[in-house]
Amino acid sequence: MTMNRLRVLLACLILTAIMACTDDSGSEGTTRADTAEALPFPDDPELWPSIRAERIRTLLGPAMARAGIEAWVVLARENANDPIAAHIGAENAGGLAGFLFFADSDGNLESLAVSPETESTALSEVSPLDEVRSVPRGTSMYTAVAEELKRRNPASIAVNSSSRNIADGLSYTQRVALEAALGPSLSDRLVSSEEIVIEWLSVKLPREVDIMRRAAELTEQLELEAYAQIVPGETTDADVARFLKQRMAELGVTDGWAPDQNPNVNSGPDRGHSHSTEKVIMPGDVIQTDFGIGVHGMWVTDIQRFAYVLMAGESEAPPEMQDRWEHAREGSRAAKAAMRPGVRGWDVDVAQREVLERHGSISIIWSTGHPVGYWAHDVGPRLGGAAGGATPSGDAARELRPGQTFAFDGFFGWTRDDGTTKTISVEEMVVITENGAEWLIDPQEEWVLIPSER
Repeated sequence: MTMNRLRVLLACLILTAIMACTDDSGSEGTTRADTAEALPFPDDPELWPSIRAERIRTLLGPAMARAGIEAWVVLARENANDPIAAHIGAENAGGLAGFLFFADSDGNLESLAVSPETESTALSEVSPLDEVRSVPRGTSMYTAVAEELKRRNPASIAVNSSSRNIADGLSYTQRVALEAALGPSLSDRLVSSEEIVIEWLSVKLPREVDIMRRAAELTEQLELEAYAQIVPGETTDADVARFLKQRMAELGVTDGWAPDQNPNVNSGPDRGHSHSTEKVIMPGDVIQTDFGIGVHGMWVTDIQRFAYVLMAGESEAPPEMQDRWEHAREGSRAAKAAMRPGVRGWDVDVAQREVLERHGSISIIWSTGHPVGYWAHDVGPRLGGAAGGATPSGDAARELRPGQTFAFDGFFGWTRDDGTTKTISVEEMVVITENGAEWLIDPQEEWVLIPSER
C-alpha cells in the first residue's frame, strides 16, 4: 500500500473515531442520530460570547491604540444591522442603539452601550461591554451618543464608513443624523474605523486558533476521503463536490464561502474561483480541490489538496509532473519561511515568485495568500502585490503580527498541449507566532495518487 493510500485510510479512521465519540454520561456506541455530541463541532451557545468578550477585553484597546483612534462609535439596528454587530454584542439590536469604545494611547479600553429602555435590561444581561446605559423611550439615540462624546471630548472618533464592507455599516442617513447631533467641531473629528477593524479582527486568540486547527484537520480529512471515492472514467468533478456536500451535511458543518463555489473541484484547465462541472475525471488528470468549511457559525477554513490520476502502467507521477509538484512545494516552503512578525505581505509574495521564476513557471496572477478566519478572505495583510514587479501598496504593505492566520498557496503553472494553463496551488493554513509561521496542520508533501483502475 502506498503512503498516499495509507494517508487516506488513516483519515477515514480518524473521521470514524470522531463520529463515534461518547456522550457526557459515558455511554458508548452513541451515534450522531442519537445525540448532537457526536458532531465534531456541536452547538455551544457559550463559545462565541466568551471568546468575543475576551477579544474585546484583550485585543480591541491595543488595536485602537495602533490605529491612533481614541473613540469608536457603532450604531446598531434590526433588519439592516452593522456588519460588525456580532463582534461587539450588537447582533440582537431592535431599536437603534449605540455601542461606544474608548481607548488611550496605552490601549486601555472602556466600553459602553446606550440602549432604549425597552431593550436595555436584556442587553445588560448578555453584553460583553463594561456598561449598558438605558435611555427613556423616545430619546434621540444620536443625541444620547453625542452627549457622551461631548463629555469625553476625544481627539478622533471612528465610525463605520469605509470602502471595506466589514467597516462600512453606517448608512448615509445615520451619518447625517449623527453629524447634526455632534455639531461641527466633533463632526470634523470623524474618521473611518477601517484601521481599527483590520487591526482587531486580523488577530485571533489562541482559543480561536485551536478551533481553526481542528476545523482544518477535518477539512483535509474530507478531501482525502473524497479522493478515495474517485473512479477514473466515471466520476465527475461535480460528483466529488456532491460527495463533500453530503459529508458536510452529515457532520453539521457549513460552507466556508459561497455555497455554489464550495468545493471547487477541477480536473481540467485553470478556472479560478468557480463551480465544479460535470467533466469526467480521466487518467493523467491533475485534480484540484479547493474546499473550506464553517464551524460554530463563526470560523472557516480554506485548504486545497491536489491529486494525480495514474495512467495505465504508472505507479507514480511521470518525471515532468513530479518536477512541477516539487517546484510548487519549494515555492510554498519559501513563502512560509518568509512569514514572521514585521514582514510585509509583499515580502512573502516575493519569496515565492523568486522560486517560480527560477524554475520557469508561467506567470501567476494570484496572490500567494490571504488572511483567513471569520471569512475565507478575512481582513489583514495580503500576501501578494509583487506580480509584474509592483512595489508594496495597500494591504500588501501591511506587516504580519502574531496571532494572524493565513491561507497561502504553493504555486507552479504550465501551458498544456491544448494551449490552456494548469496551476498547482496547494493551499495550506498557518498562524503567525513570535518565531515565524506555524502550520495549522501538516502540509501536503506528495501527490495524492489515484489508480486508473479500482
